[in-house]
Amino acid sequence: MAASATRLRRLASAAVAVTACGGAVLLTPSVSSNDRASGRPTVESLRQIINDPSAVVPSRTLQESALISSKSGPLDILVVGGGATGCGVALDAATRGLRVGLVEREDFSCGTSSRSTKLIHGGVRYLEKAVFGLDYGQLKLVFHALEERKQVIENAPHLCHALPCMTPCFDWFEVVYYWMGLKMYDLVAGRRLLHFSRYYSAQESVELFPTLARKGKGRSLRGTVVYYDGQMNDSRLNVGLACTAALAGAAVLNHAEVVSFLKDEGTQRIIGARIRDNLSGTEGQEFDAYAKVVVNAAGPFCDSVRKMANKDALPMICPSSGVHIVLPDYYSPDGMGLIVPKTKDGRVVFMLPWLGRTIAGTTDSSTSITPLPEPNENEIQFILDAICDYLNVKVRRTDVLSAWSGIRPLAVDPNAKNTESISRDHVVSEEYPGLVTITGGKWTTYRSFSMAEDAVNAAIKSGKLSPSNECITSNLRLIGGDGWEPSLFTVLAQQYVRMKKSDGGKVVPGVMDTAAAKHLSRAYGTLAERVATIAQNENLGKRLAHGYPYLEAEVAYCARNEYCESAVDFIARRSRLAFLDTDAASHALPRIIEILATEHNWDKSRQKEEMQKAKEFLETFKSSKNAHFHDGKHQ
Repeated sequence: MAASATRLRRLASAAVAVTACGGAVLLTPSVSSNDRASGRPTVESLRQIINDPSAVVPSRTLQESALISSKSGPLDILVVGGGATGCGVALDAATRGLRVGLVEREDFSCGTSSRSTKLIHGGVRYLEKAVFGLDYGQLKLVFHALEERKQVIENAPHLCHALPCMTPCFDWFEVVYYWMGLKMYDLVAGRRLLHFSRYYSAQESVELFPTLARKGKGRSLRGTVVYYDGQMNDSRLNVGLACTAALAGAAVLNHAEVVSFLKDEGTQRIIGARIRDNLSGTEGQEFDAYAKVVVNAAGPFCDSVRKMANKDALPMICPSSGVHIVLPDYYSPDGMGLIVPKTKDGRVVFMLPWLGRTIAGTTDSSTSITPLPEPNENEIQFILDAICDYLNVKVRRTDVLSAWSGIRPLAVDPNAKNTESISRDHVVSEEYPGLVTITGGKWTTYRSFSMAEDAVNAAIKSGKLSPSNECITSNLRLIGGDGWEPSLFTVLAQQYVRMKKSDGGKVVPGVMDTAAAKHLSRAYGTLAERVATIAQNENLGKRLAHGYPYLEAEVAYCARNEYCESAVDFIARRSRLAFLDTDAASHALPRIIEILATEHNWDKSRQKEEMQKAKEFLETFKSSKNAHFHDGKHQ
């Protein structure tokens, strides 16, 4: 509590307190006198800090220094894992006035959180199970998810939006069944409703979705029912969580791995962790971070973290593989998704427009836990087969621009007496004193009712912590979201140009075209003007890949402001090139590495290493280029 008040007083000490460290500048804007007196962070004071037009996140060097602590001055909470849940926990705890650290072995959102279906959904399938199974628990999941769906969209409006999804009906029973079910979904949503669902005739449907087949599986299309869920740019939302947490006072550090836990010799309670900085050379610099409570939010890897505390801990993760593929934009119209309601394994398969391309998925099959999961050809063919009968376009394997696999950490509560059923809800447990584990759940509910809020509450109880206030993240917009409007791209298009070098080496102005302006606005929100300024003033206005709006300036911006420490960090999480088109990402790599080398002072050896790691990473994305297949049905 004292450390929290000290941090607020430090933030309040000057409207412009500048600290230079490692080429980065930390600006700490002031908070109100009432906040200084009470030591209590409020939504308004945090908004001032997070959305100050001159504020940038503390440098990685400063963050590492803040993590290094002693027994006499421990953190309140140390979070292990930088996915959606871990970053959500760090933001929640920091905004309650607690002293918080977070470490991530690889990069923020490097695992499951960047490999989702990109939907913020209320769980329409849970509603079906609740109704037909008379299951109140499933109904609660729907209520919670719908509440969070609306909140996530409002808190990051630049990264999230409502998306209509079309369900084809090939007989009148299906029309009635899906119409009634989705109207019930509207009813349950109540004030959290995005838009009302509605029925479209067969003719209206093909006008809205030109590639939709009017005949499928020997039946004729009777119409479609369209309902609304949310869509997001998942890894950028995750990075936004990490950066917002950093501005709120949390010390977040990617590429930092927990190698062991620190324990009190008398009570054997966990009191911190030994951490290796994986960016500090071949050996890796190690340091101790003491904390009153450690929160394990390592997703699929939470069992390996638990086994550091107790080698005999029983597994609580049942990993499931979710595979997605990316297809050209002509497979689906911009602004309308398609749902295949019945597949061979009983799952729903989505086909959705996403960042100018079409994403299709997902599968649900048992898998092993690995840092870089790869889709197998059968899973890719399963998705192609699932959408084939619903489209009038020839579905070709050669059209797959990228394919990837994510691991869902389906959880079994280790304290439950009956472990027969695997939960798709979250599980919070403290099997070992001082170590709170949070796992399971889904992206939509990372923040509240479950996940982050529950984990922080459990940590407060475990460590007997004294937060300044209750959870206040429900109304706290993420960095770049406060004040953002859909029309922001017009300001960029009108006021900025993209300075770039011509073939002759001369610097010439280029147009900040609508596509680039829209992309910057959507990816960076109100901070897009910072990226546009770099493009204009530092001769970094050239596009990184043909056919994609990503600019060279983004590489420099992300290195300076978003803890982008490697080429893979950029192509996979800061931009989405690897997920959208592995070929385009491969072609962009030399220039990306060149810019990062300038920003991070890499030598030739490090640049070569980055190129090798990035190529190995892209090999796990089974596009048509690197699949090496021979197939008769999908060519």
